[in-house]
Order: sequence, then structure tokens, then C-alpha cells
Amino acid sequence: MATSKDYRLGEFTFPRGWFMIADAEELNTHKPLAVRFFGKDFALYRGRATGKIVLLDAYCPHMKTHLAAPNHTSYVVIDGGGSNIEGDNIRCPYHAWRFGPDGKCDDIPYHSGPIPAAACVKSWTVVESLGAIFVWHDPEGGEPEWAHPSMPQWDDAAWVRGHWDHLGMLNQHPQEIIDNIADYGHLSPIHGSTVERYENEFKGHHAIQRQCGGHRTLVSADGSNAILHTDTVYHGPGVLISMLTGMFETVLLIMHTPVDDGSIKVWHSLIVKPMGDKAQTTAADLVAARQFQESSRLAFAQDFEVWTNKGPCLNGLFIPSDGPFMKARVWYKQFYNPRANKNEYLEQCEGMYVPRGATPYTAVAEVA
Repeated sequence: MATSKDYRLGEFTFPRGWFMIADAEELNTHKPLAVRFFGKDFALYRGRATGKIVLLDAYCPHMKTHLAAPNHTSYVVIDGGGSNIEGDNIRCPYHAWRFGPDGKCDDIPYHSGPIPAAACVKSWTVVESLGAIFVWHDPEGGEPEWAHPSMPQWDDAAWVRGHWDHLGMLNQHPQEIIDNIADYGHLSPIHGSTVERYENEFKGHHAIQRQCGGHRTLVSADGSNAILHTDTVYHGPGVLISMLTGMFETVLLIMHTPVDDGSIKVWHSLIVKPMGDKAQTTAADLVAARQFQESSRLAFAQDFEVWTNKGPCLNGLFIPSDGPFMKARVWYKQFYNPRANKNEYLEQCEGMYVPRGATPYTAVAEVA
């Protein structure tokens, strides 16, 4: 399992950006959820008073008890109706110290004196969007550098919301997944694509891939000759949003988040606009959208299967016809280094690139 140091990414072990940490449906109970990302353990819960989403460092500063690990025997949990969430606060199941959404301890039942200032845990910036929970992670502790993931289609009654496919853990460094944004050469052998036009663009915190052509998994399984157009964008290092047209007008969502240094957790979903001009979707539309989401999941599984079994590509034998892998890797480094230095990397990669022998998707492009 290769690490960020092995890939020579920069100063930080884990990158800066917005990352998915849970399916919102996982918080549709009154119990906290123990999660692990960025080499750390967290307590994630929805407040019972207001529904506020709270993410705290997991371990109580008193004696390092996990605040969200499953517990069925503590009377804190039993007397709380099976939960240690109290309003928008959470109590440690061991000694009943209570922590607010800001991470500060505000009650120690057996203690009458002042609560020590050190009785606190870190509280993280989280949002609920697209049926998921996202956290802003920044090794420097800075405020969000760009907006959290959101799409107007999610709240549009003419579109069918997808569910989140939990694809599980992948014991690869996220660099291997980021490489996919520039991987022109894999589209035909893995996905059966007949790529007609292709290009990459890197700009700020966005890495973009535009392409069109046939696709045996998504639009040609029924023998049709539909052309799939994709406009795929990484919004920072862990959020991929792709606009698809061909069979349906679709928003494809793929999220990956580092768990430990060299492993990630991955999710997949779709938002689908049914055929025809409708203000409201029908039951038949829901069935069609679910079927298309499954086809999309299978297409992504083609990549996932390769990633599961490959070795770390630390020094790839890249050729000009592959795609701009090295530009994508330089773009990715900005998130592993202080944000004050990001222009150092952007100056080396920003622009439009077309692999040798490919036709650009848009009219203006330069050869990688």
C-alpha cells in the first residue's frame, strides 16, 4: 500500500478539500455513527433537537473513550432511549461528560467546580447536501476555499434522485483514482468506448475531462448507436461530478475520501432526468432511473476492478497518446501543500490538453 510520501505529493499526508463522509440515510436514527477518515476517528451524529449535523473528534479528553462506538450497556445509553445523543449534544458513555456541537464540554454530572478549558474535542465544518454528509478537511485548519458540493437538479421535481451506492473500501492511494481524469487510453479497452473527441482542462481547483463517443456499458447495451457526451469535473481532490447526455440527461456523482494513508472509501450515485418534458416524475421514471444508475455503477465497477488489483503507479511509463497524466498529478499536488503555494502548481498545469492522435472536444486546444 503506497503512501502520499511514496507519490511525492507534498507536505501533507491528506489533502485539502470537501469530502463525503457518510450517506445522510445513515443518520436517520437517533444513534451516533463512528467513522474513520484522514487517519482519524470521528463521532458523527444528527442532533435530536434541531437535526443539526455534528462531527467531532471521537475520543473524550477525559479518558479517551470513543463517543460514538456502539454501546448497549452504559446507563447513559440505556436511559437515553438507546442513544447518548442529548438534544444537539453528545454524552460520553463512560463518565457522562457532555459535549456540545462546538466540541466544548458543558456538563460533568459529578463535578461542581469549573469545567477545565481543555475539556473539549475538535468540531469540524460539515454540511448536508445531495443526500450526503460532507466535511471540509484542511491540514492548515483554514476555512473552506470553495463551495461545498451541490446541484440544483437535486431539488428539481423533474429529476429522479439517486441513492448512494456504497462501493466500500479500496486499498489504493487516491492518486490512482485521480489519474482516471486524464486516462484517455483506458476508455476503449475498459468501457468499450469509441471515443470521437476528447480533451482535458485544468483550472484552479477543477480538473475537467470532456469526451464523446459510443459506450458499450451505458448506451449501447441495447444495440443502440447513441453517442454519450460527458463533461466530468473534479471539484477539488475528492468530489467528481459528471454531466452526461446520450440516453438520459444525467448527473453522475462519484465521491472518494481517504481513510488511512493509502486507502479510500468510495460512493456512487446518479440524478436522472427522464425522457420527455415533465414537471413531475412517475413511478415508471423511477424504475428507468434506477436501472440506469445500476448500469452506471457497473461501468464504474470496470475501473474499480482494475484498481483493486493493480500495483501503485509511482513512476508510470506514460506516452503522449495516454493523456496528460503528469499535468493531472501536478494539479493534484496543490491540495497536499500549503494553499499559499498553490499557484506554484497551477502555473505548471493550467490549460487545455489533447492526447496525441485525439480530436479535441472543443475547437481550441493544445497538444499535451
